Order: sequence, then C-alpha cells, then structure tokens
Amino acid sequence: MTISSSLNAGVAGLSANASRLATISDNISNSSTFGYKRAETDFHSLVLANSQGSYSAGGVRVTNQRIIDQSGSLVATDNATDIAVRGRGMFPVVSQSAISTGNVENSMMLQTTASFRTDAEGYLRSPAGLVLMAWPADADGAIPNYPRNSAVGLAPVKIDANQSAGQATTEMALALNLPAISTDETSDGAAEAISIQYYDNLGKSANLSVVFTPTVPATGSSNEWTMTVSDSASGGAVVGEYTLTFDDTRGAGGTLQSVATVSGGAYDPVTGILGVNVAGGPIDLSIGTLGNSQGLTQLSTNFTPVSISKNGTQVGSLTSIEIDQNGYVRASFDTGVNQVLYQIPMIDVPNINGLEAVDGQAYRISPDSGEFFMWDAGDGPTGEIVAYAREESTTDVASELTDLIQTQRAYSSNAKVIQTVDEMLQETTNIKR
Repeated sequence: MTISSSLNAGVAGLSANASRLATISDNISNSSTFGYKRAETDFHSLVLANSQGSYSAGGVRVTNQRIIDQSGSLVATDNATDIAVRGRGMFPVVSQSAISTGNVENSMMLQTTASFRTDAEGYLRSPAGLVLMAWPADADGAIPNYPRNSAVGLAPVKIDANQSAGQATTEMALALNLPAISTDETSDGAAEAISIQYYDNLGKSANLSVVFTPTVPATGSSNEWTMTVSDSASGGAVVGEYTLTFDDTRGAGGTLQSVATVSGGAYDPVTGILGVNVAGGPIDLSIGTLGNSQGLTQLSTNFTPVSISKNGTQVGSLTSIEIDQNGYVRASFDTGVNQVLYQIPMIDVPNINGLEAVDGQAYRISPDSGEFFMWDAGDGPTGEIVAYAREESTTDVASELTDLIQTQRAYSSNAKVIQTVDEMLQETTNIKR
C-alpha cells in the first residue's frame, strides 16, 4: 500500500505542477495585457490516516486564485475615454448582447481599466465588446438619487456625435448709471434705453428692451424714474413696469431708495431681483439692492451702462467628451457649454478576490465576493477615476520565469518518483521469477 500511495502522490505532484505551469503560462502570455490580474496556484498537502507505523502518502492538492486586489501601474494615453481606477474600486460594464436583449441590469460586469470609443450606435465600447455603464443625468446636469446596492438606474453610456445643446437664459444682472440731471425741473424728460439679448428655451435669440423715463417735476428734482421692460419674443409687449426712486442724501446719494412694482414680478429688496415673465418663462433680473452702488445708480450727467451679465447660450455642436476624476462624463460644445451627461459609479465588494473572472479583463459578482455597493468616485474606499490612462498588467515576468524554473524542477522530481516506484514494482514482480 505504501508503494502505491507513493505512485499516487507522484501523479498528484505532476498534476499540481502542471496546473501551476498553466497559471504561469497565462501570466506570462498576458504580461502586456492592460488590466490583467495575475493568477496564482497554491499547493496544499493531503494527509491520510496512518496506522501501525506505516505511512501513506496523500499527495498534494492545488487551489487557483486570481489576485484582483493587486493594482498595476498606470500609463498615459492620448484618448480621453481611456480610463483606469486609482484605488480598489471598479466601474460597471455590460456586453453588447445584453443591451440587444434588454437584460442590462442582470448582466453587469466590473472592470478596473478599459479603452472606450464610440461605436456605430454611439455606445462607449471597449475592443473586447464591453459597453460602459453609468447613471444618466437629468436635463439640468444633476444626477438623481439612484439606488446604491442595485444596478437599477444604470444605463449604457451613449454619445450622439451630432447632438446639440443650448441653455435658456434664466438670470440677468444689470448695472448702469442714470443721469441725475434728467430728473431736474430743467430737464427735457428724454428717456434712456438699453437692449439685452437673451436665449429662449429653443436656443433662439430674443431681446429685452429696458427703457428708463425720468419724472420731471415742476420745481426741484424728483430723483424718480419709470423703468419699463419689453420682450421682443412677446411682440414687444411690456412684461414689467417699476417706479425707481433714488436717494439724494449724503453718503447714500445716488443709490436706490425704493422700487415700486406697477406690473410684472415683485421686486425683492433682499436680493435686488425682480421677475419678468418673457415668452419662454420667467427671468430673474437683478438691478441691485437698496442702498447698494453695485446695481442701478443715479449720479452726475451721463447715462453709463456699467455691466450686463446673463446666463444661457445659443445652440452649439458637440466638440469633445471628457471624464473627470469624480466619474462625470461631460460633453463640451463649441459655444463653451460644458454639460454633464452621466456619472460613472465606483463599485466595491467585501472580497474583491472572490469575484468571478470572465473574458476581457472583466469580473462578475459571485457568492464569494459578497454584495456590491456603489460609491461616488473620489468618495469612500474606492478611489478615483483617471482619464487618459490605462492600467498595466500585474505580471512580473522575472518572478514568473523564476517560478517556471522551480515548477519545471518540481515536475521532473515527481516524474523521478514515479520512475523509482515503477522500478521498485518491477523488482517486486521479479522476486517471483
């Protein structure tokens, strides 16, 4: 029985070293594969019960494990949608076939690096055929509160190269000086006017016409103006009328003293904003707070527009896609607009090495890995996303070649054991002759 167990142990040793040789071969062959995580083969002795001083060789068993929590070096690239994770997190991907069948939520896989480019349908797809997944943003660029322990809410990242975008004007700030002499009794009462361009909900250009008409008293100075706001998109209709009174006291002279609403949205003295309702919706027009010299003033003899600022842009064409360190996929347009389209979550599991490896340097959630949780990139334990970068293979060729030599020697030694057992059995059979 002892001779037979020796033979079985030698055979087990050959099988174990053959398995180790397979992992070494896989590691060496993928030494230049971006995102590859090296595999390891560990040996475990199999001990059998011994009786009456005899020893039975149990042999050796092997376990294979992929070291996923080991990170490779990051190398720079020239593609904005080449991404890698600096940290222990992973980003979600899905196969093209899962998108075709609509089984996206149940087919999520994880990666630590990939090179994505838009395909014929606009999806950000890697050469391995995996499509990047992320949370889609609302029209205003905000990310809704999606569940963090489920793939519900994730969608394939799709970029339309011909898409356009514009932003409607919702805020304006007006700072100008009205001539103080225009409200004197000697004034001819000439009005002052200024036109402000804005963009409507469809990206079309329109104008707000703001006319300031002085109140000329019979004697003295009134320091009062009537401000009329008209909207070209509403056919020139008046959308707001206000009576402005300026302070003439020492120290506060020339600043707004009061604003009375005749028509249109009410003036807020705390913020200095009044609302005008144009054809496309309300616009907050800031004219400054009471007693503040930063908005409307009445000084000296000249009408002087100081500054006009507003938000909103005309419709522009897509020029580039960028992914920042917090996982936001941003589209840049030729009008200078930068719009958030998606946010890529960072996924973490309790046991990263328990993930199931699949083709294309991707991994699946398994019972050994535990349940996943989605973090914002740069928050929590998952690290951040690095664009224009790829993660190199974790294979150390020198170490693998050293292990290869050791494995070859161990294999030869086990073969020698089998040869020796064979010779001993031959001697045993020769006893009968």
